[in-house]
Amino acid sequence: MTAHSLGYAWIQEQLGAPDFLGPRRARVAAVQSLQRLPEGALLVPPRLAPTPRWLDQALFAIKHEGVHLGYLAGALRQVDDATLREAVALTPNGAYLRKLGFLWEAFNGRPIEGLDDPGIRAVYVPLFDQAEYLTGASRRHPRWRIDFNGLGDLPLCPVVRRTPALQAVLDAQVLGEAAAFAASIGPQMLERALSWAYLSETEGSYAIEGETPSHDKTALFARLLQRAHDRRPLSEDYLVELQSATVTNPFDQAVQFRTEQNRLQGDALGAAGVTYVPPPPELAAELMDHLTHLANHRPAGLDPLAHAAVVSFAFVFVHPFMDGNGRLSRFLVHHCLGQSGALPAGFLLPISVAMKKHEDRYLQALTAFSKPARALCDVTWAGDDHYRYQWRADADIWFRSMDLTEGVQFMLEMAQAALDLHLRQEVAFLGLFDEVASHINARHDLRGSDLATLIVTAFQNGGTLSNNRRKRFADRVQPAVLEDIEAAVARRMRGEPLEDKAQD
Repeated sequence: MTAHSLGYAWIQEQLGAPDFLGPRRARVAAVQSLQRLPEGALLVPPRLAPTPRWLDQALFAIKHEGVHLGYLAGALRQVDDATLREAVALTPNGAYLRKLGFLWEAFNGRPIEGLDDPGIRAVYVPLFDQAEYLTGASRRHPRWRIDFNGLGDLPLCPVVRRTPALQAVLDAQVLGEAAAFAASIGPQMLERALSWAYLSETEGSYAIEGETPSHDKTALFARLLQRAHDRRPLSEDYLVELQSATVTNPFDQAVQFRTEQNRLQGDALGAAGVTYVPPPPELAAELMDHLTHLANHRPAGLDPLAHAAVVSFAFVFVHPFMDGNGRLSRFLVHHCLGQSGALPAGFLLPISVAMKKHEDRYLQALTAFSKPARALCDVTWAGDDHYRYQWRADADIWFRSMDLTEGVQFMLEMAQAALDLHLRQEVAFLGLFDEVASHINARHDLRGSDLATLIVTAFQNGGTLSNNRRKRFADRVQPAVLEDIEAAVARRMRGEPLEDKAQD
């Protein structure tokens, strides 16, 4: 038998649907048992391969490959009532068949004809395996005895796979570490560190978009970040208010969620340059209703940082405004964390700073969904800004069941980096600054602003002062003082104690 696709890969090919699977595809292979390769491919012996029927392929997929709502919706819409009714009559208590029965009725919007009572007597089974997925609240459906435990309801149910890499960053308990860190450094140092964090997060969020903000823009966004801890639920009105606060061009400030189609455009002109088409306006508004509910009601047991990442990435893929979506999506991380109570009041992780340093990973996290989703819409260009959008008939289900695994993992890793590589380093620098400033002030008399500049520049230059910097200060700082500043910074950077020779 020649190798061929099975399960979700078979369904995807038969539907001509976008490829959201990547390497996680099942295929027949010369193996004796099911084998999962490191990149995610599933090798299946010929004897275990399902028949080329929609129901058999869907059963194989949900049993061996997890829950992929988009492909299951497409497959189950090809299964008629009689086929599913006969299957249920043979094995009414089968867990995977019950899952498909529940989803068939949900996706088709009606009960299976002629199946008034499926006759199920078995215990409830969760739709999503908690060992394989991040899950939400339990919502029991007695007809099929299914516990629907998605992160949202079916109209918007983002999916996050509990991969080993994701589990590792969840186990790191970043928010617990951040709270302990805040308590350990004392209120005065914390206030100074957070002043840096708010400014750096503002600059980082703009830098991701290739923009250097003016002083007014910086102050405006920093004030916006401080509102993240306000106990105010998300709503369309509040998001519009936030969008207007992040976008200074009055022509781009929104008064409601968008009522026209938007797109993300690359370097090329016309349709060839369109890299992503967010859902059409009516669907976007509906999805935002569900997303704001999810944002305001974090499922019990869901890590607050994972919840914030889900909301942030879902928001940017829905793209509910014509402008300002990226910056707002990053703000929503802080909003969700602020509402969670998992961090001290006013505490902010400068996540955008870390994201800017890993822009390639950020792009990878975004394109994991946006690249295959581009195939959901056929775009034609008639010149200037005249575009026509033709959507697949089943496009909505893919936006309703976005796989956000890579985005959530990325965001958790950036939160860890924001704490370990940025906030901790800033606090370490502030400690160095205080020690060096005290040491130099005990020995010499010079302007405080000059001393601060020289300490910072020596630190940034690895513990040395450049010749240009020395020349700049030569008219008001003696060479011996410059040498003492340089030596003190260098010693402190090496972890050596500062010896105040003035007291020898």
